[in-house]
Amino acid sequence: MRYEISGTVMQTVSIDLERGERLFSQTHAMAWMSDGITMDTHTGGGLFAGLKRAMGGGSLFITDFTADQRAHIAFAPRFPGQILPVTLLPGESLICRKETFLCAEHSVTLDIAFQQRLGAGFFAGEGFILQRVTGPGTVFLDLSGEVVQKTLLPGERLLVHAGHIGMQDPSVTTDIQMLRGFRNILFGGEGLFLATLTGPGKVWLQSMPIMNLAEEIARHMPGEDGGGRGVGALVGGGVTGAAIGGILGGILGSE
Repeated sequence: MRYEISGTVMQTVSIDLERGERLFSQTHAMAWMSDGITMDTHTGGGLFAGLKRAMGGGSLFITDFTADQRAHIAFAPRFPGQILPVTLLPGESLICRKETFLCAEHSVTLDIAFQQRLGAGFFAGEGFILQRVTGPGTVFLDLSGEVVQKTLLPGERLLVHAGHIGMQDPSVTTDIQMLRGFRNILFGGEGLFLATLTGPGKVWLQSMPIMNLAEEIARHMPGEDGGGRGVGALVGGGVTGAAIGGILGGILGSE
């Protein structure tokens, strides 16, 4: 298998397959392919396996692509960002935000991962269930906006607006920290809580969370009064609306 990632803000990954090589992706990810590739869409291990993926922000079905001869196939994400190729060793895993998975070699396992702490599940913005990819094999993950990678030492902490967390090593723990200061909470625009990432391990941060983009677009959409209606307005607006909106977004799996 050989691959090439092209583009800047709307990237594609083009993959050349030899006969017998197999890939799989979530639905709606394939952009184009040549003759000689057989598609097979299924639940990937039964209905329960499909439901688990759906709980983690993925699709109920997955599609296998098998090369019957030397062939070419391309995949593209559905939002602006970067495609990251990661080669995982046997048993090596990464924890990813919802809808990060694009495609992978057939030897890679896509499963769900649960937040380690109750508070992180409620208030960190990503909900209780995330995605886990496990090797061996190469997996292609897409993060929104530009990507910044940081390596945390044992015990080193990084406070992050939860939407900017793209993926992380399983050794990195996620918790929450309430903002200090009345004015920071009321006027800072960051909500009530920040996610706290604690090393050791690597984290990949994304510059443009999809939720931020959706809120900005919604702010410019005409409402009944002619003004914009953000996500917070749907649950009452203000500090209370922002807090409730964040909690609902985490529980319902919003990004």
